Amino acid sequence: MARVTVEDCIDKVENRFDLVLLAAHRGRALSAGAQLGVDRDNDKNPVVALREIAEETLKTDELREDLVTSLQRQLETDDLEVGESGELESADTPDHDTLNEDELLKALQTKGMTPPPPST
Repeated sequence: MARVTVEDCIDKVENRFDLVLLAAHRGRALSAGAQLGVDRDNDKNPVVALREIAEETLKTDELREDLVTSLQRQLETDDLEVGESGELESADTPDHDTLNEDELLKALQTKGMTPPPPST
C-alpha cells in the first residue's frame, strides 16, 4: 500500500494548515460513525481522511463548511425571532412542549447534540 502524503492532497487543499484541520475534522467524524468514502484497508481514521481528500470522495468546500459550523459557538441571528415573552426564539425550532420523545431525540440529533444517558 502506498502511503498518503501531504503532496497527494496539496493540490486539493492548497494550505497545509487547512489540510490538517480538514483531515482532523474528518477523522473525528469517522470516529463518530460517519460513512467511509474509501476502503479502510486497515488504516486509522486520519489516514482514511487524507485518502478521502486525495481521491476527492468528498467535497472539501462542504467539509470546510462543516468544520466551521462545528466550531461556531454563537447563534445565527437571522434565524431568531422575538417571542411573546420578549426572549429570542429560533424560527425553525419547534416548540418542545408539543414534541413527543422521538421527535425531540431526532431534533437533538440533527443539531449535533446527544441526549443524556437514561437515569436508573
